Amino acid sequence: MNSYICSTCGVQYSASEKPPAHCLICEEERQYVSPKGQSWTTLAEMRESGTYRNEILFEEESLYSITTAPAFGIGQTAYLVQDKEFNLLWDCISYLDKETIAEVNQLGGINAIALSHPHYYSAQAEWAEEFNAPIYIHEDDKEWVTRPSEKIIYWSGEVLHLTDSLSLYRLGGHFKGGAVLHWKSGFNNKGILLTGDVIQVVADREWVSFMYSYPNLIPLPAGIVSRIASKTSELSFERLYNAFHRVVKEDAQQAVQRSAERYIKALEGNLFKT
Repeated sequence: MNSYICSTCGVQYSASEKPPAHCLICEEERQYVSPKGQSWTTLAEMRESGTYRNEILFEEESLYSITTAPAFGIGQTAYLVQDKEFNLLWDCISYLDKETIAEVNQLGGINAIALSHPHYYSAQAEWAEEFNAPIYIHEDDKEWVTRPSEKIIYWSGEVLHLTDSLSLYRLGGHFKGGAVLHWKSGFNNKGILLTGDVIQVVADREWVSFMYSYPNLIPLPAGIVSRIASKTSELSFERLYNAFHRVVKEDAQQAVQRSAERYIKALEGNLFKT
């Protein structure tokens, strides 16, 4: 049996003799089924094709990005955060090979994996089993797990402290259990927020945005955006990384606050006339 991977979203399913009839993630309104139809692959097929490789890049002190080239599925970036001999993989990708395993082990391996939301669950069970690491997912998103694993720990409430410096905060919005990672000691103790796309860095790197669905352009209600801004206002961070290699390098806390204010004004019809 094979653990099939959806070619469109990159999420892996439990082992089965045949590919699943449907993709739970893609058929939901926040994602989409490819216009060419539902298609599946496996990690073995991806490896055997010789098409894919993972790029592990140094971003800044104690922070590395991991992406698959050419882009697969949604094309997100995962991050390896090194914090006082504790390595956390933030979000995940579908592809994993022996070269990646060796390079990650040279960087100290992975002590834990934490996910922002279901679109990036990808092959999290494969990564967890390879590195013998627990997976932290907010319990509000339990229904979206397509490959159950004994490695998964469902956390609850609004915050989970993994170390003295690394904490998960549930912001909701994009998904009910949507979470961000606050790295208090990152960027020379100025603080870094890693957000997946619960908070999305836009083309103008001085701004961010918030959406229920990015590919289908479904906005979030003003009240939810206000709540996200309020929760992040309590965190100290100077820099923000999203899931697509976009970074707000300075004044990221203020970028979130002014972006939320602009977003709400636009929804309420107070930003512009057209």
